[in-house]
Amino acid sequence: MAHDHSHPTPQQRLIDLGLTLPPAPKPIGAYVPSLVLGNFLYCSGHLPLLPDGGLVTGRVGVDLDVDAGRAAARQVALALLATVIAAVGSLDRVRRVVKVLGMVQCTPEFQQHPQVLNGCSDLFAELWGREAGIGVRSAVGVASLPSGVAVEIEALFELTTV
Repeated sequence: MAHDHSHPTPQQRLIDLGLTLPPAPKPIGAYVPSLVLGNFLYCSGHLPLLPDGGLVTGRVGVDLDVDAGRAAARQVALALLATVIAAVGSLDRVRRVVKVLGMVQCTPEFQQHPQVLNGCSDLFAELWGREAGIGVRSAVGVASLPSGVAVEIEALFELTTV
């Protein structure tokens, strides 16, 4: 069957965007990175993992501005995508993004958590479209995160039936 490039699949869009995914994160605690239950893929909190294995660290509002926080959230999205591919083989198995929970390490005065989380949500919308790529979401500010990272995000995806 010929591939229809007028409507590229999410996996093809990822390639077209020229994005480099970090390696799928390995658990370093008593948890698994992802779990498939029925038609749902649950992903643990992911960190802003860079392709070289480094992490985006710092507090938004003092070490990082909103744009740098948004870039960190986009990097977390890439780590989540690596886990999705490792778990189910392709982004095309995702029917929709159901839920995203984002935690931003920030100053007590910082209030732009949603703008930071858009770094993740906007990328999901680019890949799956607005309808399927945007689900329910919570964005919260926290005093600290593992390894001093700027953002941690967990996600729930609905999968297509095989």
